[in-house]
Amino acid sequence: MIRISSQQIFSGGINRLQDLSAQLNKTDEQIATGKRVNRPSDDPVAAARILKLDQEVKRIETYERNAQLANNRLGQEESAISSSLDILQRVRELTVQAGNGSLSASDRLSISSEMKERLQQLAQTANTQDASGEYIFSGFQGGSPAYAKEAGEWTYQGDEGQRMLEIDDGVTVAISDNGKGIFDRIPATASGALTGPLPLPVPAPDGRINSISVINRSDLQAGGFSTLEVRASASILGGELDGLDVLNTDGTINKTVPFVAGEPVTVNGVQFTLTDAVVNDVFTIETGEKQSVFRTIENLISGLDNLSKSGSAGSDAYNDLIAGSLANIDNAQESFILKQTELGGRMNSVESTQAFLEDSALYSKEIRSQLQDIDYAEAISTLSFQSFVLQAAQQSFARVSQLSLFDRL
Repeated sequence: MIRISSQQIFSGGINRLQDLSAQLNKTDEQIATGKRVNRPSDDPVAAARILKLDQEVKRIETYERNAQLANNRLGQEESAISSSLDILQRVRELTVQAGNGSLSASDRLSISSEMKERLQQLAQTANTQDASGEYIFSGFQGGSPAYAKEAGEWTYQGDEGQRMLEIDDGVTVAISDNGKGIFDRIPATASGALTGPLPLPVPAPDGRINSISVINRSDLQAGGFSTLEVRASASILGGELDGLDVLNTDGTINKTVPFVAGEPVTVNGVQFTLTDAVVNDVFTIETGEKQSVFRTIENLISGLDNLSKSGSAGSDAYNDLIAGSLANIDNAQESFILKQTELGGRMNSVESTQAFLEDSALYSKEIRSQLQDIDYAEAISTLSFQSFVLQAAQQSFARVSQLSLFDRL
C-alpha cells in the first residue's frame, strides 16, 4: 500500500496547475508577439538560425541604404552634367553666330554679354551641392566650392579625390567625380605663335601662323612631338622662303619640309598656314595641351570684347579664335557625353545590385518567417484547448482538495 499525504496531493496539484498555466502563458505570448520563438529556450536550433538570419537581413538593409545613396548621388551628378551640356550647346550657338562676318562691334558685345551669363550658370552647375550641403565636384574637399573666381578666372579649388561606397560584399562603386577631370582636363585644339628668333624686336615682326588643326593624330603621335617648333628657311643663302625646318628640343634640325607661300603646310599631322613670314622666323605650335571649359569661354569672351576685325591680321586672329573655340567646345561636349555614359554604366550597376539585394532580403525574411512566425489558427486553437484543460484541472483540484478520510467515517 502506498500512502499519499495531503501535502503530496496539494503539491502535485499545484505543480500541475503551474505547468498548465505556463503553457497557456507561452501560447498567449506567441499570439501577442506573432512569434513562435521568443527566447532561445523555445527552440534552440531555430533560435540560432534566426539570429544568423537577423544579422543577414541587417547586413542587406545596410547595403540597400548605401545603394540608394549611391543612386541618388550619381543621379544628381548626371543631372548636373546634363545641365552643363545644355549650357555649352547655347554657348556653341552663340559662337557660330559670332562667326558671322556681317556682325558689328555692338553685336559682338551683345553676344559676349550673354556668354558671360552662360559662364556664370556653368560655374553654378559645377558647384552643385548634395542634400547634405557638400559640393559634389570638389573631390574630398566637399565643404568648399569646386570652382571660385580668382583674378577674373574660374579656377578649380578641390582635389582629385573620388569617393567610393560599398554596396555589397566586395562590390564598390564610385559615387563622385572631381571637377578637374570633367571641366578642366579637356583636350585643346592646336595653337601657335611667333616665338623667335629671340629676342623678338619691338614692335614684333609681322609673321603669323593661322588655321592650325590636327588632321592626322596618328602622324602626330608617331612624330613624338607635343610641341612643334618650326623655323622658316631658304634653300639658297639669301633666297626667298621656301622651306620649314622642324627643330628638335636642342635646336638642331629634325627635318625640312617644303613651303609655298599662301598654301597650307602639313608637319607631323598638323596643318597650318604662314602669313608674312620671313626667313629665320620661329613658330611654336602646341598640340598636347589641356584646357578647362571655363578658359575656353573666357578666352572667347575676351576676344569678342577686345579683338578688332580690321586689317588682315585682326581678321585672321578673330577667325582663328572662333574656329579654335568651336573645336574646344566640341571637345568639352564630347568629354561631358563620355562622362554621362560612364555614369549611366555605374547607375545600371547600382540598380542591378539593388535588385539582387532586394531578392536576397526577401529570401532571408521568408526563411526567418518560417522558423519564427506562428500559425495564428493553430495557436488560437491550442490556446483554447490549453485554457479548457487548465480550467478542468482547476475544478478537479478544487474537488480533490476537499476530500478527507473523515468523510468516510
